[in-house]
Formats: sequence, C-alpha cells, structure tokens
Amino acid sequence: MQPIQSFEGKQNIIPNKSNNTAGIKFDHPSTDESSCSGSKQVYSASNGSQNPLQLVSSVEQIKQQIAREDVRFVRFEAADLHGVSRSKTIPARFFQERAIGGIYMPRSYLELTLSPKDNEVDHINSMHFKSDIILKPELDTFRILPWTEKTARVICDSFTFLGDPLLTSPRFLAKRLLHQLEEIGFLLHSAFTYEFCVFAMAEIINAKTVSFPAVTLLTDHDQLFIQELFDGMYYIGGNIESFSSSIGPGQMEISFQPDYGLQAADNAFTFKTAIKEVAKKHGSIASFYTDMVGFYNSGILSHSLWDIQGKKNLFYSGKHVQELSDIGKNWLSGLLLHSAALSCLVAPGVACRKHLSKDIKESQENISATWGLNNNGSTFNVKSYCKNGTYVENKLCSAMANPYLVLAATVAAGLDGIKKGLNFFDSLNSNTDLPELKTWSIPLKLEDALTALQEDKCIRASLGEPFIQYFIAMKQYELETEEIDSERNKFLEYFI
Repeated sequence: MQPIQSFEGKQNIIPNKSNNTAGIKFDHPSTDESSCSGSKQVYSASNGSQNPLQLVSSVEQIKQQIAREDVRFVRFEAADLHGVSRSKTIPARFFQERAIGGIYMPRSYLELTLSPKDNEVDHINSMHFKSDIILKPELDTFRILPWTEKTARVICDSFTFLGDPLLTSPRFLAKRLLHQLEEIGFLLHSAFTYEFCVFAMAEIINAKTVSFPAVTLLTDHDQLFIQELFDGMYYIGGNIESFSSSIGPGQMEISFQPDYGLQAADNAFTFKTAIKEVAKKHGSIASFYTDMVGFYNSGILSHSLWDIQGKKNLFYSGKHVQELSDIGKNWLSGLLLHSAALSCLVAPGVACRKHLSKDIKESQENISATWGLNNNGSTFNVKSYCKNGTYVENKLCSAMANPYLVLAATVAAGLDGIKKGLNFFDSLNSNTDLPELKTWSIPLKLEDALTALQEDKCIRASLGEPFIQYFIAMKQYELETEEIDSERNKFLEYFI
C-alpha cells in the first residue's frame, strides 16, 4: 500500500470552490443518545432549526448557481447500510421546494432488512418499516457533477415523519460520534485509501458470466479514464493524492489527502459512485467487490486526532518520532480492545474475512489483532514520519464497507480508549517494533464476528440498538443467501 504523506497539513486541505459549491454551513437541532458510560451526548443532525429566512437565502444562492451553470437536474443522495448511493433525481426547477421540504424515499431502500417480522427495532412495528422516510439535504454538500450531463448532487440525512433522525443511518452515527470528539476538544483528521478493480464489461461465455481485467499494464493506465476521475473529484472538493497499480490483475489503488471531520467519509462515498460512473463512460466496470477466492480490495482508514483548532497533532508525543503520545496510546488501546466487534463493521462480508485467514491454517477460528510501527502486516499500523505526520492506519477495513460506518466504528472504539484511559503500552520502550502484548481475538467467520458485536456493550451503546439490530438482521440474511449473492453482487454491480 502507498503511505499517506499528507497528514502534515494543519488546515482543511480542500477549499470551498466558488464556482462549484455554495459554501454554506448550517446549525441543526439536537438529538440525545447514550454514550458508553451512560451519559447523554447531544449531536445536531438536521438543518431544521435554521432560521427560515437564512434557509431561504441559502437555497437562493444555490438556485443562482444552478441558473449560471445551466444545471438541469439535482440528485438527492443518501447512503444505505452498505454505503451504496440511493438517490432521487429531480428537475432543477423543483430544487427550492425539495431543499426546504425534503424528498420522500421508502425506508426499506436505506435499511435493507427484507422482513421486519423477526426484528422489531427502534420500538416500532412493521407498518413503520414499510413507510417512507424524508431525505433532507445538507446544502453545503451541493456539488455540480462534472462526469454527468448538467447534473448536480446534494448529500442528504434521513428523518422519520416525526422529524427524528433515522437512527440506522451510518452518516448520522458518524456525525454524532464526531460531535462527541469535538465536545472533549478533538478533531478527527482522516483519509481513505481504496483498492478496486477495473474490468471490461461482463460477457456470457459457456453459460457463465465472465469479466476480464481492463488494465493489464502496471504503469500505462487509461489516461483519459484517470484524468477525468482526478479532475472531477478535485472539482467537487475531493483531493486525490495518488493513484497506482496494486497487486491483482486490473487492481488499482487510490489515496485521498486527509480532511477534518465528516468530509473524509463524504469524499469516499462520492468517489465510490463516481468511479463507477466514469468507468461506465469508458466502457469498463469499476469494482470494490472482494471475491471469495480471487482478490481482496482493502479500504484503509488513516487517521489522527488534532486539537479543536486543527493546529496540533495529538498523536505525536513530542519526544521521539517513532512513539505515540499518551492520547494516541489510549486511542490505539481502544481499537485493540474492540477489534472483534470492529471487524464485523469494517469487514462486513464473508469474502472480506477470507483475507484475514489467508496465511493461517484452515482449522483456526480466530486471529490476533496486532499493532506495529511502520509495519504493513499489522492490524493497526502506526505511521510516524514527522511532527505532524503521525497517524494510525485501520487495516481491518474492506473496500466494500460503508465509509460512514468505518469512520463511526473507529471513532467509537478509539473514543472508549480515551474515556477509560486505556494504555496497554506502558511497559514498552519506544524502540519496540512489534510488542508482545495480550492478544485480542478477531473471529474469522462472519457469524462469530456478529456474536462479538452483540457482546460488545460499548460499541452497541455508541452506535445504538436500532442500528445494531438492523445491521445484524441484514448480515444474518446475507449469510442465509450467501451462495446466491456471491455471483449476483459481483456482476450486477451492487457492491461494485
């Protein structure tokens, strides 16, 4: 994997571009949720509390941009539990009405549980499962999409008809946990690195669906394809740092420059849709899918904590380059402690977990979570190049995982380490590369990982029972239909 070098920055790397984004920020009403310790944490997750005059003014600014740039359509996008974009597209002339009132979408599109009969969640009955939810746009995510024709998009948050946030929404969970970090004076600075494969369009050969790698050289990529992707992502605010070939046939790797807060997950969510659309324009398929036997696409989250002003990297000890600060040790201890439950959320497919067992005996049911200093073979890899370039790579993650959920789960585990003052490293000196510590077990089977998630009281409390119950129900259904889904998901592009 290519190391991310850009954690040296002290400011948000992606500026608001006046020709493409309204640059509008909103104040939101709050929702109480219990933390691991049982105390109440408040997070604002809706644009509903904004002064009506301010809201109308903000919408008017976007309308003027729509007119200037001759935008004809606007997508209202939200991520489902898998992290796949679900959207409704409206003619631009209806933007003001829908920006204020929201867009209706069937609740089952986002929650994906096919039958609520055995999963009474969120203290609702099955009638509510069959109801619509309301998508309300976060207007500062409005972007004109350069790879589509006269179309813009805005990322939405999901609400019930009573005006409550949809508690199964991973984006809402990520926002709430980031707010908890801010409440104690921390900012998350993070970036995703994704592997994906580029295939030619699938063909039917001898009654089997077959797709061949579209990229066969390690250095000579399709320049038009890549240039359009780089330019398009930068235009809408997602700054791609590097692009390279990876290990497998047609396998690519892309890294973003880091951002503060939710922007990193928004960038990843946007990219995973963008690469599919750009690939299709060039007669190819871009796939994040992890095959049962063929290849693995990783989705590493590199991250560090900074002070609330974004001026100081709190993972840097100030003593030695190859050493984490006490806060960093607390955070990493939380990741190790909750690694079993964390693995269920960030490597959520049966095929994702095959990668964990590639170098071990078949009879083994668990592996140990490890950490290392600049050791790419460890579960949590600490990179420390300089004062501002110290960060942790969460390498449990699959590219198939929902980026909002990866971010939320990572913060939930690390934050617990800080709140409890966990430190598994006091007896170690700074020159130890691979410490011999108590081992934390990571189940290799998805069903065992689901059990670990059920038993992890802190992660359950951080993410909330409504989300946990829907997530587990969805994964149990996938296990029941695994053989059918393997072929369907690979070539019909749900996970691609």
